[in-house]
Amino acid sequence: MQKLNIGISDTDRKQIADGLSHLLADSYTLYLKTHYFHWNVTGPMFQTLHLMFETQYTELALAVDLVAERIRALGHFAPGSYSEYAKLSSIKETQGIPRAKDMIRELVEGQEAVVRTARSIFAAAEKAADEATADLLTQRIQLHEKTAWMLRSLLEE
Repeated sequence: MQKLNIGISDTDRKQIADGLSHLLADSYTLYLKTHYFHWNVTGPMFQTLHLMFETQYTELALAVDLVAERIRALGHFAPGSYSEYAKLSSIKETQGIPRAKDMIRELVEGQEAVVRTARSIFAAAEKAADEATADLLTQRIQLHEKTAWMLRSLLEE
């Protein structure tokens, strides 16, 4: 294979790709949780939440592809198994089927976890002048912060 020469050192590319692997694992775990809740939500907010969760998991499905492709563009392989994601993700699986408001709370926590993970990679991307990764991270942070805010607003009385 031809050596990668994109102006970012091997060490920096590895550090960024490792961080993005955590972001990929968090995003995929949140995707699964959101899809699971979409299937199983019940109660008076069913229609609203069912549609909202569908919009969110659809966006996450696209996002995981973007993150994985950025890892590949940096010359590394993207993780792709449940066992790898379980090791890398800061988001825990849900046991059982929570009530609708608890689903919302868990998704707020998941959205905020993705934000924290994305933010943790930013310094390495900036140090390496990796504008493409920094741009991806900025977009992910903005979207997840907005989604967390929208979900959190459903919990207000």
